[in-house]
Amino acid sequence: MTPAALGALLALLPLASTLQSQAGYRRGGRTPEPAEPALRRLSHYLLARYQKGTRPVRDWRTTTDVAIDLMVYAILSVDEKNQVLTTYIWYRQHWTDEFLRWDPARFDNLTQISLPAESIWVPDILINEFVDVGKSPHVPYVYVGHHGEVQNLKPIQVMTACSLDIYNFPFDVQNCSLTFTSWLHHIRDINLSLWRQPELVKFDRSVFMNQGEWELLYVLSRFQEFSVKSSDSYAEMKFYVVIRRRPLFYTVSLLLPSIFLMVMDIVGFYLPPNSGERVSFKITLLLGYSVFLIIVSDTLPATAVGTPLIGIYFVVCMALLVVSLTETILIVRLVHKQDLQPHVPEWVKRLLLERAAVLLCIRDRKEFGQSRTQSSDISREVENNDSTAKLNHYGCEDPREREAAGGARPAPAFAGQAEGSPLMRGVLREITAIRQFLEKREEFRDAAREWLQVGYVLDVLLFRAYLAAVLAYSVTLGTLWSVWRDA
Repeated sequence: MTPAALGALLALLPLASTLQSQAGYRRGGRTPEPAEPALRRLSHYLLARYQKGTRPVRDWRTTTDVAIDLMVYAILSVDEKNQVLTTYIWYRQHWTDEFLRWDPARFDNLTQISLPAESIWVPDILINEFVDVGKSPHVPYVYVGHHGEVQNLKPIQVMTACSLDIYNFPFDVQNCSLTFTSWLHHIRDINLSLWRQPELVKFDRSVFMNQGEWELLYVLSRFQEFSVKSSDSYAEMKFYVVIRRRPLFYTVSLLLPSIFLMVMDIVGFYLPPNSGERVSFKITLLLGYSVFLIIVSDTLPATAVGTPLIGIYFVVCMALLVVSLTETILIVRLVHKQDLQPHVPEWVKRLLLERAAVLLCIRDRKEFGQSRTQSSDISREVENNDSTAKLNHYGCEDPREREAAGGARPAPAFAGQAEGSPLMRGVLREITAIRQFLEKREEFRDAAREWLQVGYVLDVLLFRAYLAAVLAYSVTLGTLWSVWRDA
């Protein structure tokens, strides 16, 4: 055949095929439909005779191994009163279904397909700590590989019971467990394993949203078998979600105001103890602290099991304020000048004005000793002088003092002549009584000065003891919170 004839024959081939198709259309009455898509053919092939009510194994003695994985996305809330933790997790399951296998060459080299989760068998893996159904989005499909590997990935909002320990609030660390197990199948039917390595699960924070009150420290995982009353064992996979509270907000709103009020209470000791301002100042502080506790009572977590340490801290601070007010009232009572106040006992003088003054390094303790000596001399002088000595002393006084004390008096030259008259004797008795009254009043003033000195020394002693107690209490709490935070 010549090349020209071969070219003419090739040109006529499309026309022949067109005529053949038209002839077929006339014989059959319709055009041929295109081939069915590979996804539809594979889905129909897999689900045509599939029974989702039975475990997908050909030999019933074969154990279905379910590998699970967990990633924490967010810590939504921690309810200390009801002991409930609400988290949002990304949960993944993986198992092998022996009835969902195919040859990719028969289906356009398709190696993976998504199928409705309601159409195939899904393991009954639940969380034991569930207390309420969360608002989790519904994911209707699962991925299936050509070797029968099924992957079920879904986000879950988990509301679980957790034993919350709030003793270290606001520096507390909580450890809550999520226990995944089959509710019905024994370990010989369904066994659990971990999808990834435990180290990868522990420090995986790739999807965690850490802008809230709680931060994720790590997620521990552990496999164990569980049995009830020596019956068949169940497989359990535990995930321990360890979270820590961010304490900055509570430190600023709770601890710092309390510390400021305690500092002001300590500064209030520098007010003079013989003035009434210190008592009113400390009463105002106590009232302000009571209002502060009422305001923060809603912020503190409340449980029926225990009280947080910060609550004990507030109670002790209130007790310290009450002790400070009581000490102030005692000091004010000592230094307040009153009539008919007795002298300071000798043992109190030795204990406070001598030993305690030396111990506390009070600078004016020498003045205390001189004042006590002068008071003793005045007392002895009052006891040794009789009315005759007083009369002789009066006769030697200035006339202006006599006029101020008793009005018009006879001249000193006639004192001896008028001494025997009844009028003069009465005047002398009145003058003696006035002098005794003045000396007695001076004695009372000396006693009041002694009590004032005792009050000052006792005030310094109690203030330093109070300051030492507050500092020891603060150091103890700070050390405990630091140890717990590092732990």
